[in-house]
Amino acid sequence: MTYLGIYLIAGLGFLLRVINLATPKGLVFDEVYYVDAARDFLAFGVEVTKDEPEFVVHPPLGKWFIAIGIRLFGDNEFGWRFATAVAGTISIILIGLIAQRLFRSQLLTLLATFLAAVDGLALVHSRTSLLDNFLTTLILAATYFFIRKNYVVTAIFLGLALGTKWSALYFIAVFGAVALYRAFTHHTGRNLIRPSIERILTFTLIPIAIYLATWVGWFLSDRGWGRDAGSNAITSFIKYHEQMLSFHTGLNEKHTYMAHPWTWLIQSRPTSFFYESPKTCGAPSCSQEVLAMGTPFLWWTGAIAIFVVFGFWIKSIIKRRMEPASTIIVMGMVAGYLPWFAFGERTVFSFYSIIFQPFLILAIVYCARWFISHNHKWGTIASSVFAVIVFFNFLYFLPIFVGDVMTYDAWYSRMWLPSWI
Repeated sequence: MTYLGIYLIAGLGFLLRVINLATPKGLVFDEVYYVDAARDFLAFGVEVTKDEPEFVVHPPLGKWFIAIGIRLFGDNEFGWRFATAVAGTISIILIGLIAQRLFRSQLLTLLATFLAAVDGLALVHSRTSLLDNFLTTLILAATYFFIRKNYVVTAIFLGLALGTKWSALYFIAVFGAVALYRAFTHHTGRNLIRPSIERILTFTLIPIAIYLATWVGWFLSDRGWGRDAGSNAITSFIKYHEQMLSFHTGLNEKHTYMAHPWTWLIQSRPTSFFYESPKTCGAPSCSQEVLAMGTPFLWWTGAIAIFVVFGFWIKSIIKRRMEPASTIIVMGMVAGYLPWFAFGERTVFSFYSIIFQPFLILAIVYCARWFISHNHKWGTIASSVFAVIVFFNFLYFLPIFVGDVMTYDAWYSRMWLPSWI
C-alpha cells in the first residue's frame, strides 16, 4: 500500500509537470544554453565550437538527457522540457523510497512524497530544461543506495551526477567520508585495512571513471569545444577543465536576481525565469511569470526543521549513537548547502537550492515523526493539517510556478515580499 501511494502521488506530480509543458513559449532563462547544447549533441555527438562567442562550462550528461527529449518529441518547447519533467517525477519517487527506508512509516513516507510533489521550486525545475533537476535526481539515487549500503552503485550515481554538474563533488566527498567512518566503526586492527581501501577506491576511482565516460563524445570528436586547446586530447582536456574551474570560481558579475546562500532557506530572493506583460487577461494590465521559488509555507517550516534535526544529530553524536535519518539529512545539507557559503562573493542564485530541497523535506518529516512518537493522535493530526496547508499554499502560487497569464493585481497579490519582485 505504501509503494502504491508513492507511485500514485508521483503520477499526479507528473501530470503537474507535463500539462501545458510548452508554456511559456520560446527558450526560458538558461534554456538558451542547454537546449542549444542538446541540439549539438544530436547533430554532432558533441558540443561544437561556433562562430559566436560562448563558453561551455558544464559536463555533458545533463545536456544529453535534454537531447533525448528533443529526439522523442521534436525540437520544441515540450521536447526541450520533457526529460526534466521525467527527472522531477523520479525525484518524487526517490524521496518517497528514501523516507520509507529512514522512517519505516506509511504516513511519514506518504507525507514526504506528497510534500515533494507540491513544492514550487521542484515544479519549476521540472518544467524548465536546466541541469539542476538531473543533478538532484542522480544525487537522490545515490542517497537511496547509500542508505542500503550498496556503495558501488552509490558511487556510480555520484559519477553520473558529477558528469552533470561539478557540485556533485561535495556529495562524493561527504558520502565517501561517512562510508569510511562506517568502516572504522565496524572494523579494527588488520580487519580495518581492506574495507578502508575498498571504500576509498570506490568513492574515487568509480566516480572518476564514470565522469570520464561522459566525455567520450568529446574525445572521439575533433570539433568539441576546447578540443584544440592543447597539443593533444589529454592536454586539451586538462586545459579545458582549468578554464572551467576558473569560470566557476571567478564568476562575480552583478545580476538582478543573485542571492546570498543565507537567503535560500527562506526563499527571500527567488529567481524569475520568465516575465512578460501580455494583453490577453481581459484587464488593462496583465502579467505572466515563472518564478523559481519553493512553496513558502513548506520552505519556511523546513528552515526551522533543519536546525531542529541538526540539534538531534549533535545529540546522537554526543551519545555515540549515530542515528540514520538525522545523519542522512545532515549529510545532504552539508554537501548541498554549506559549500555555497565559500562562494558568497560569486554570482549565485537561490534556485541552486533544489539540490538540498529533498533533505529539507526529510527534515520536516523527521520532526513530524518526533511529534507523532510523543503524541500519536495529535502528531498525526498536526502532520495532516500541515500537508493540507502546504497544498493550498502551493495551489495559490501555482499560476506563477507554471507561467499562467493573470491580471497584474492577481500577480502582485502573490508578491508577499518586496524581494520577490
